[in-house]
Amino acid sequence: MRALSRAIERFCAKNRRFGIPQMMRYIVIISAAVYLLDMLDLSGTFISYMYFDPDRIIRGQVWRLISWVFIPQMGYLLYFALSLYLYYYIGNTLEREWGTAKFSFYYFSGIIINIIYGFLMWYFAKMPFMLTASYLNLSMYFAYAVLFPDNQFMIMFIIPVKVKWLALVNAFYFAYSIYVGLYYRMYSSAFLPLVAILNFFIICGGDLLELLRPVKARASAQSINFQRAARQAQRQRTEDPLRHKCSVCGKTNLDHPSLDFRYCSRCEGYHCFCIEHINNHVHFR
Repeated sequence: MRALSRAIERFCAKNRRFGIPQMMRYIVIISAAVYLLDMLDLSGTFISYMYFDPDRIIRGQVWRLISWVFIPQMGYLLYFALSLYLYYYIGNTLEREWGTAKFSFYYFSGIIINIIYGFLMWYFAKMPFMLTASYLNLSMYFAYAVLFPDNQFMIMFIIPVKVKWLALVNAFYFAYSIYVGLYYRMYSSAFLPLVAILNFFIICGGDLLELLRPVKARASAQSINFQRAARQAQRQRTEDPLRHKCSVCGKTNLDHPSLDFRYCSRCEGYHCFCIEHINNHVHFR
């Protein structure tokens, strides 16, 4: 799992133009438009052309491969608007933290995994299988919680709750959905939550395991590594006027005195990056 995650990070670091910048903005806008059009279309004809339907896809309606992603989770307008806002906020935060390439890879891989699962269920069960992007969108909460477990959301704009506890509630919801599907023998739908978070385990599995390590052991290892690297950096600074050197492109503060440099807190050791590569590099482990 960790090796696959590193391979994905290397791919994203080498292909920084991969993906769609501000992708969640487009997904939210299109989903809102679909919601409004569906409210106006009392016959339900419009939304029926967006469902994932393998039988119609192989007959030429290929837009159904992607249109199901924009079908909104129906409900009260306030609940729907709040959901879109959270998806937009969390998606943009992940993109800023990971870079466009990695976030796009995360979302695209989730879509592809769901499509494969949908075709397999249709082929073996011999019945239409409806996909939904709700579990895929909710999986972003897990990724956000791994990166920022102690950040707080204001429930009802009053009650502060840490993201890690909201992620735990989200996990219970996924487990409950699986239980209900198995109880009513809707096996194809029962495993949809697991399919939707496969990309989370592939891309964020290593970070999740690191987060679940005992706090003392994790803090001790990070402290020792950082102190050792800091002492080494201090010796280099006293012997060499070079202060900063990007670990990716090799640019230094001597060659580019006006360039900003940053240090990555997620890398093991004391690694410096220029402003261009601080969010687009393979983390040192």
